[in-house]
Amino acid sequence: MNTRQETTSPRPWLMGQLRETALDWLYVGKALLAIFIGGWLAMRMDLQQPATTMMTVALVMHPASGMVLAKSFYRAMGTLVGCGVAIALVGLFPQQRELLLVGMALWIGLCAAGASLYRNFMSYGFVLSGYTVAIVVLPVVQHPLGLFDSAVMRVSEVMLGILVAGLVGDVLFPQRLRMALRQQLADQYSGFLAFVRGSLGGVLARDALEEAHTRFVGETIQVENLRSSVVFEDAGVRAHSPRLRQLNQHFMEVSTSYQTLHHLMNRMHTPHHQDTRHRLMQLCAFTATALQDDGQPEPQAAARLSRVLQQTERALPGKIREQRQGLTSPREQLDFDTGAELLLRCVQELQAYVQAYAVLRRPGVTTAAQKEVVFQHGNDRLGALVSGVRATATMLVMGSFWILSGWVHGGSAMMLATIFTGLFASAPNPSAVVRQITLGFATGMPLAFLCQFLVLTHMDGFGLMVAGTVPFLLTGLYLTTRPTLAGYGTGYVLSFIYLLNLHSPMTFDPVFVANEAISQIGGVLAVAVAFSLFGNASSNGWLRHRLLRQLRYQVARACEAPLDGLRQRLESATRDLFMQIMVHAGPRARDWLPWALSVHETGRAVVELRSRQVTLPLAEQAAVVAVLEAFARLYRSDADKQQGAHERALRALDAAMATVTDRPALRQLHLLRLALLDNRSVLVATPAPDPQPHQEEVPHAP
Repeated sequence: MNTRQETTSPRPWLMGQLRETALDWLYVGKALLAIFIGGWLAMRMDLQQPATTMMTVALVMHPASGMVLAKSFYRAMGTLVGCGVAIALVGLFPQQRELLLVGMALWIGLCAAGASLYRNFMSYGFVLSGYTVAIVVLPVVQHPLGLFDSAVMRVSEVMLGILVAGLVGDVLFPQRLRMALRQQLADQYSGFLAFVRGSLGGVLARDALEEAHTRFVGETIQVENLRSSVVFEDAGVRAHSPRLRQLNQHFMEVSTSYQTLHHLMNRMHTPHHQDTRHRLMQLCAFTATALQDDGQPEPQAAARLSRVLQQTERALPGKIREQRQGLTSPREQLDFDTGAELLLRCVQELQAYVQAYAVLRRPGVTTAAQKEVVFQHGNDRLGALVSGVRATATMLVMGSFWILSGWVHGGSAMMLATIFTGLFASAPNPSAVVRQITLGFATGMPLAFLCQFLVLTHMDGFGLMVAGTVPFLLTGLYLTTRPTLAGYGTGYVLSFIYLLNLHSPMTFDPVFVANEAISQIGGVLAVAVAFSLFGNASSNGWLRHRLLRQLRYQVARACEAPLDGLRQRLESATRDLFMQIMVHAGPRARDWLPWALSVHETGRAVVELRSRQVTLPLAEQAAVVAVLEAFARLYRSDADKQQGAHERALRALDAAMATVTDRPALRQLHLLRLALLDNRSVLVATPAPDPQPHQEEVPHAP
């Protein structure tokens, strides 16, 4: 029997590999079909550059139909905006090519900076609106009267490519993102419940918390990315988009509260907290019984679990009162009440998350979400400025070289440099991508030369042209399906299509092709130099530390920003910033995980404290304001000033805890103080004193 299991166990893995391979080749076939349909239609419509249509198809195509539609939408918007700006710039400077160059460079830099501030394909739209200006203007810079015709042709060629890619991707064996989104939500739901079920009754090490936090951040960003693309392909998902955002918000809130609870329990793992911790563990064990069943991601099971959690939430206050009996020390009472409130908040937020999941998965539910939630992205504006300066400088240098040298094909090099400088402005590791693109171009150029002059010269008609070029494109398109070779394959395909320059009737000019190949290499090398001089956070440690600073500043914003919607903005912005750090820093991001956990815990406690602040007497409000100002300074302070800011924050907390009488506010102040006194926290520059003597003196413990 064991032998049979061993022989049959590889079958699921093999079937999965075969399925993935089949999907890859299906995508390659669809991309080839769309490229040649686009080229044929462009020739039949007598467009100037059918290669533009074919390259548009190659850039827009994606294995998932939702991605194709999302990419197409933003590419269309970017193209239209870029054409309008191109006409305006030439209208302003019709005879002043230097001023026209400066205007184009500034616009492209502005678009590159905008691309760095946005995510997903909205960033792609900014890139397109930038380099479309170069595509429209550069071919007619010597005869500006042809500008309008150039703009109409570029728009027609790009729109035709978008239409063909969208139709082929959405009609022919479509791969729906809807199923991927549903699976992602189910995995997130079942994975988080399993994590809570397995850790609620015991100690969770800091390393395990950090690993869980990393996973939760990735899942949150992945859900938001999928949602923003699926809305283009599925009307049902579009109607449920507010509920999807609300579900993701519930997940962020409960994961933050649960991690804070575990931090508190770990801090109580000392002899003088033993009794308090034991009582809290009894409450955790009672809560864990609600999670023993119904952990499956089906809507019926989620609805049952939601009802069980509601019952647990109603029963928990009574259990808290029972466990609190016998605690006479103000310190023990405050420790217990802080942990009990956190546990109750976790149960409430977990119930809200489970209920939101059950409602979303319930068939036929189209009611709107109770409250509109917006996913707030976190950005470093100086990093965006660097991207803009890089694109502007590249455009000015290449344009000046073109004007001073009088090189006929300099415009092609300039246009290619402009495209890739903008396109990779928001890439995680642009230098590595540019290296792959350069190798792809170096491979595609000689193959395009061979195909054009050794193969196509013996072919006659569109059918034979397709037969002659398919073997070359097949290889490049398949490489784009390999994650480690996607940049190489993209450069290969774009270089091949661009140099092949298919049109009707075909002309064969080896000198022209050789010059265009040289201009391509020059443009790509200029991009490589630009990214080496003006790198992003992947290669620039200063920019990475600025991202960390922006992450820490979220606590200062939690102390100072308007309270309305602050919790939602804090939860999403901190995760988006840390996701950027993980993408740019790679394995080094683990060194900054403690800061992410600290920001989440402290920021959420600050928001809860501020929500109680408005109900306090004026003298107590002033004490809370002093605490908020001290924490804002602490999270803004540099490393050399952090110890002094830490001590001032502790003094402000001591004064506030001696003044505030409101129990919920006092518990949040106590939670902040425990975080400051945690010897393993990144906020502690030197070992902190034992908190026990001070806590015994707390006069207002409930």
